[in-house]
Amino acid sequence: MGTEVRQAQLAGSDREVWDRLGTGDESALTELFHRHSDAVYNFAFRRTSSWSAAEDVVQATFLALWRRARDRRIDALTLESARPLLLVMAGHECGNVLRAFRRQTALRDRIELIDQTGHVPDHSAGAAARVDDERAMSDLRRILERIPAKQREVVELVVWSECSMADAARALGIPEGTVKSRLARARTTLVGLIDLGDTEGLA
Repeated sequence: MGTEVRQAQLAGSDREVWDRLGTGDESALTELFHRHSDAVYNFAFRRTSSWSAAEDVVQATFLALWRRARDRRIDALTLESARPLLLVMAGHECGNVLRAFRRQTALRDRIELIDQTGHVPDHSAGAAARVDDERAMSDLRRILERIPAKQREVVELVVWSECSMADAARALGIPEGTVKSRLARARTTLVGLIDLGDTEGLA
């Protein structure tokens, strides 16, 4: 895709694109995907600790959005950006995708563990790096799982996905003060769970 075409696609505001999506305009879905799929992907990886599962979450999220658009079930966008709403949708998709992914991975691992020559298949450096990323994120997720789900939710939106507290509040349908208090409690608890040097990503 040429630079000029891409810039033209991204010229309108998210609200304008969202309004078009509400009329069933498929090109609006494409524009939202170009703008926010990376954010959804990163959010999903942090939630699932799996790059492959994150890819499935991106597909499931935008497919669900398109189904709602076709059924004319898209509410007006009151935020400046659609990203917080898409991340909340992605959060809902993560559970289903992760359950299915774990079943598929378990089956695939049993099949591919040993190839026809009886040797363990070789893995590229890139694949090894992805595995290391997944292990590191899995360790962090285990720590994050020790705080209440509602606190995790605001950490994921505000800290990891860089949504404003106001946008996170509106996307979650709760007061902004509730977001602030949940985030404060989450930080206090997490500092007690891991070393201060490991909490920089939660600051």
